[in-house]
Amino acid sequence: MDLDLSGRHALVCGASEGIGRAAAHELALLGADITVLSRRADALQAVAEALPRPRAQRHGWLAADLARPEALRTQVEALVAERPVQILVNNTGGPPGGPAHGADAEAYLEAFRRHLIAGQTLVQALLPGMRAARWGRIVNVVSTSVREPIPGLGVSNTVRGAVAGWAKTLSRELAPEGITVNNVLPGFTETGRIEQIVRDRAGKEGRDEDAVRAAMQATVPAGRFARPEETGGVIAFLCSPAAAYVNGVSLAVDGGRMQSI
Repeated sequence: MDLDLSGRHALVCGASEGIGRAAAHELALLGADITVLSRRADALQAVAEALPRPRAQRHGWLAADLARPEALRTQVEALVAERPVQILVNNTGGPPGGPAHGADAEAYLEAFRRHLIAGQTLVQALLPGMRAARWGRIVNVVSTSVREPIPGLGVSNTVRGAVAGWAKTLSRELAPEGITVNNVLPGFTETGRIEQIVRDRAGKEGRDEDAVRAAMQATVPAGRFARPEETGGVIAFLCSPAAAYVNGVSLAVDGGRMQSI
């Protein structure tokens, strides 16, 4: 199986922790040069320095805010002017919880800026390098709510569906140029996001956090939450040469929790 990403440059968003950081690590193990991106400049340098270099790769970092698309475009265009990017892992933290009907318009607009508009900005900035190489990988880290909306995450459910529709459209447009576009749908994963969800549910229901966590784990046939590196490994595979004919899919990494086929 050809998993070699030597000579490829990957931009991994939301990489200061969690799934983004794990994906950056797995891609580095496959030989890719990595640029990690998030708002947390204080954490990014340490993340970049800790990435493996089995093939003497060059890793770096870029502090940017996905909610500021114009500034983001300028920063990423400067990056690709120096080194074109062939792999994009489009990942960012989810919107705050709450019912859909209770969210104000600004909450929806902020979520669309951070998820959909940022993704479009990144794709447009990176496409010239992918087209020049006649090779590219775009992987969006979304959510199982694309298929089964999650109670209490109204804004997130809405924007995730929009991202999935955008990605499917892109996958058909870009496939003739050797560029694939896929989504990974993480289930419950041991990240700061799941800790936030557990706290929110515990507060809303007046229950102990351990009890809430146990109840959530009981809905997963695997009986546990995922480790970030398990999702990171799936992302890395979708970016590899071996996945060249996987395009336009939304792949759940959820331990079998979803009941839909």
